[in-house]
Amino acid sequence: MRVAEVIGKVTLSQAHADLKGARWLVAVPLTVPGLRGDARGRGEPFIVYDELNAGAGARVAVSEGAEATAPFHPNVKPIDAYNAAILDQIDLEPEIQTGSTRE
Repeated sequence: MRVAEVIGKVTLSQAHADLKGARWLVAVPLTVPGLRGDARGRGEPFIVYDELNAGAGARVAVSEGAEATAPFHPNVKPIDAYNAAILDQIDLEPEIQTGSTRE
């Protein structure tokens, strides 16, 4: 599971019948530096199936691959990424500074 930030939504003119009733989001995966606000910690955008109504700027927990279809078992849905949770808060340990700060 990865943490991602929602940056937009997708509008479909047609979709597979099993995918009705949900939204599609555009999200970018975040590494620890990305969670700390560093733009270099943001990955390539990808599309996420969303039934939780996450909005732009929300941080979400995304399951991918076979795990993305697990909430629909025994039914099968043709998806690769699923919004499993909207994250209210993420607490990170403080960064450990290495090296000397003396001048």
